[in-house]
Amino acid sequence: MLAGGGLAGIAWELGVLRGIADVAPDTAKALLDSDVLIGTSAGSAVAGQLTSGVPLDELYERQTAPTTTELHPGAGIDDIAALFMDAVTEPGSRTDKLRRIGAIALSARTVPESVRRDVIAHRLPSHQWPDQELRITAVDTETGELVVFDARCGVELVDAVAASCAVPGVWPPVTIGARRYMDGGVASPVNLGVAADCDTAVVVVPQAESSPSPFGPGVAEEVEAFPGRVFTVFADDASREAFGANPLDPACRAPSAAAGRTQGQRVAPAVTEFLDG
Repeated sequence: MLAGGGLAGIAWELGVLRGIADVAPDTAKALLDSDVLIGTSAGSAVAGQLTSGVPLDELYERQTAPTTTELHPGAGIDDIAALFMDAVTEPGSRTDKLRRIGAIALSARTVPESVRRDVIAHRLPSHQWPDQELRITAVDTETGELVVFDARCGVELVDAVAASCAVPGVWPPVTIGARRYMDGGVASPVNLGVAADCDTAVVVVPQAESSPSPFGPGVAEEVEAFPGRVFTVFADDASREAFGANPLDPACRAPSAAAGRTQGQRVAPAVTEFLDG
């Protein structure tokens, strides 16, 4: 399971996997060959890249390249938090709050959908759903419901990833059929319930273990509630420092990838022990 976390999250997650491959290549291969890959927001882009057939070292090098097709968001995390404050503090159910965030997403002035789709298309080496089970989360802006896209749903992979990465107030909601969708990370950075049919999960999360959630328990509590065996890699202090002030800024990619690789090398023995257990 690959969690949300902006461009920093994409680079860091690929870095973690590259670092694991440095120390324990068989463990890295086992992770990449998992029966199910689940991606939320940034994690959806990582999952789409990992199932593309492009080698991991090449995917990592793309994050450290000096040039990129990524756009600067023109907003930071504080700006996004301010947009959401009223939506999450007003009375109502979790679904009510997600609907209010959806309304914010629909009303925000952003780049056109087509421009943002081109960015996602460049982000993915392959635009075809893989044979491997890949699940991508998004949220319906009108109903506030979590939606899971896969190869059987009839939605193009680029559109599914674009929907999962559509940060409200920053990027446009994605139109699929008659519906419009926003970032799956609005519901949860991990959406661990999507793995309810799995016995074992490895979760890679580009945030601190203590990070709160606007809708109640944080990721740590969500992981603890998972009924199966679970191993979680949370970003360490050095990694979070590498993310910088704005994890949506393309400039954060290279330092985040390098920090992830270092952390991946460090956690590789523990991941190996978990998978062998």
